Amino acid sequence: MAKESRADSRMLIGISDIRGKVGSQREIQRTVDLGSIELESARVRSHPKAELNLSLEVIVSGMSLAGTARVTWTGECRRCLEDVAGELLSELDEFFELNPTAGETYSLGADVVDIEPAVRDAVVLCLPMTPLCTNDCVGPDPQRFPTTTEAEEPQTKEPPRDPRWAALDNVKFD
Repeated sequence: MAKESRADSRMLIGISDIRGKVGSQREIQRTVDLGSIELESARVRSHPKAELNLSLEVIVSGMSLAGTARVTWTGECRRCLEDVAGELLSELDEFFELNPTAGETYSLGADVVDIEPAVRDAVVLCLPMTPLCTNDCVGPDPQRFPTTTEAEEPQTKEPPRDPRWAALDNVKFD
């Protein structure tokens, strides 16, 4: 999978002034461009942007990032396939280390921390897998999308027999 280009350089947070001072914090409140994040059923586009309200804190083994990311998503209703949109509030509670554990922690740079991977991961995990336009959506409009059931379909003759079985037609049993 190709690596995407950086969506917003405002997600690089300078930490040289707080590094090594356990308990020091940096508040991060900004609006950033996450680029495109997509699932089959829902997506986040670069406009509107994500609103971050985060706190970066120095801990003994690295740094912790906690807070929220608010984004608007769009998709299709799983029943009627009409466009649907919503806003999600993604909670973050992530750790950054010099030697990250794959799938568990994120990489910590010498003078900066890149919070973009953590924010993108948190947002994609909150996107709805099967969105609905309303809880009582009944599905497609039958006037626009007519459907038939087996009982309504015209009866057809039996399908033609496979010619390889034709020799068995002459077999008679007593």
